[in-house]
Amino acid sequence: MTVHFVGAGPGAADLLTLRGRDIIASCPVCLYAGSLVPQAILDHCPADAEIINTAPLDLDAIVETCVKAHSEGKDVARLHSGDLSVWSAMGEQIRRLKAAEIPISVTPGVPSFAAAAAALGTELTLPGLAQSVVLTRTPGRASTMPEGETLKNFAATGATLAIHLSISNLDKIVADLSPAYGADCPVAVVYRASWPDEQIIRTSLADMSKDVPENIRRTALILVGPALAGEGFDESCLYSTDYDRRYRPQTAESPWSEWKEGDD
Repeated sequence: MTVHFVGAGPGAADLLTLRGRDIIASCPVCLYAGSLVPQAILDHCPADAEIINTAPLDLDAIVETCVKAHSEGKDVARLHSGDLSVWSAMGEQIRRLKAAEIPISVTPGVPSFAAAAAALGTELTLPGLAQSVVLTRTPGRASTMPEGETLKNFAATGATLAIHLSISNLDKIVADLSPAYGADCPVAVVYRASWPDEQIIRTSLADMSKDVPENIRRTALILVGPALAGEGFDESCLYSTDYDRRYRPQTAESPWSEWKEGDD
């Protein structure tokens, strides 16, 4: 018996991985994260599966359910929205399951920042503007922030910031980021990326607080940085005619067989 943690993706049912779909279809027990996982993904569960919404459950109850399934020899699909590597609360569940000697597996999902970038039709790392993406958040009720992980510190890098779980802290975000990025720095707020009711607000740091509607106060991602303008960036050398393609030799005199492990 195994508890399979599965990233269910950002919302659209067809942004679930094939591996995730097959795991869900094979498990007689499915735990899912409330309204953040669409019904269409739960439709992959076996017809007789036990399907449990974990929204009203605490950590003890969730782990108890997994322990019970383990005693019955039943695999569990544990679905979280987006990808499991950030802000999924998977770590604390895995810690307890390992203590109970229950095997686990992890299947990644499409993260919300990637779905938001796709909705915007933009690349977040444009040459000459930004080559890093910082995934971060502001302090909230569920989690504080380590001392060095402040928006001001991240802003000093000039990277594209993907600010999660912070739509209720717009004024603080503006105050912390404006000195480094400037008031006219482009911002995109993507509400429920990939869902049918997705909304996109393109604005600037100076105007963000007034441009984001009052009814958007959860399930929204804030992207900040010059790359969002999609202008003034350099072209990558990757497709330049004189670029040395060690993985894609230019001529017959440079066959694939010349490539050695470790070349880049």
